[in-house]
Amino acid sequence: MTEEENILTVKNLSVSFKVRNRTLNAIRNVSLNLKKSETLAIVGESGSGKSVLTRSFTGMLEANGEMTEGTVVYNGQVLSDLKKDKDWEGIRGKEIATIFQDPMTSLNPIKTIGSQIAEVVVKHQKKSKKEAKKIAIDLMGRTGIPNPDKRYNEYPFQYSGGMRQRIVIAIALACRPNILICDEPTTALDVTIQAQILDLIKELQEEYNFTTIFITHDLGVVAAIADRVAVMYSGEIVETGTVEEIFYNPKHPYTWALLSSLPQLGDKGDALYSIPGTPPSLYKEIVGDAFAPRNPFAMEIDFEKAPPFFQLSDTHFAKTWLMDPRAPEAKKPEAITNLHEHFTQLMKADTFQVFSEEGGEAVGK
Repeated sequence: MTEEENILTVKNLSVSFKVRNRTLNAIRNVSLNLKKSETLAIVGESGSGKSVLTRSFTGMLEANGEMTEGTVVYNGQVLSDLKKDKDWEGIRGKEIATIFQDPMTSLNPIKTIGSQIAEVVVKHQKKSKKEAKKIAIDLMGRTGIPNPDKRYNEYPFQYSGGMRQRIVIAIALACRPNILICDEPTTALDVTIQAQILDLIKELQEEYNFTTIFITHDLGVVAAIADRVAVMYSGEIVETGTVEEIFYNPKHPYTWALLSSLPQLGDKGDALYSIPGTPPSLYKEIVGDAFAPRNPFAMEIDFEKAPPFFQLSDTHFAKTWLMDPRAPEAKKPEAITNLHEHFTQLMKADTFQVFSEEGGEAVGK
């Protein structure tokens, strides 16, 4: 991928927080390229650094956090050089917008739905109040709100969870961003509404041609929406590749463990697989591979030296010593050996809800 194709480039980024006279290293030497118009999914357990990484793209780190090393470049502009909120005004929302997990924390409960969309249009599109109202109503309709002209003056409490999430999407789109960050926007919704929101985001991406970063711990969502996947563990990316490479040819033991944890792969009556152990403390220096204590395939070197990224294809990279030519052969767990066939059978049986109509294209490739 050439630099011209990248809308966002992250190189050797580290982010730390000062907490009670201690330093928490939340992001550790992360490099990442984001291609124009693609959908990148960032996956990993809670606390792996997914949200912190993307917050550094919009200057939304907490007051005790800072980018200590590396660079973030958006369309030629070095975002990691920006220090004050005023410096971020031209980026946050206007160029890179975010949809958060809980829409009620994003909406003002004492202001009408329509006015919250319209004020964003006035600020970022420089429209008059009359024009902004027209655009807001149009956006409400485009995001699936019925009778938007009548519901313009309603309040957030009058909307369901799924409807509020649609309004948050409308507000983000009112900024006309080039990058839309979706920070687990469907976690609090039931499966049916989740599928509708995912489908809506895909449709709007095709219409507006923006680039999407989708943060999630739900691998079902990944298959439904992503082009590429970055797997994060303990503040670093450990594997990246196309959605097909990550699902059907994963190479990192942590990725194997995440896939094995899919509840859809469990058999009735059997205990669901869970990854043993806990992630390491990010307050302490991590020696070797951070996943080594939880990795049943760990070798002596995993506890002594951090692995480099091994290139497996033009698009597939894995940060594990198992890819070293000198390493013994390690086979991925039997539960995910025939993942494609397993998903296909579940879809035919109409029991795999997340990989339904929205995920069919990705699974079938």
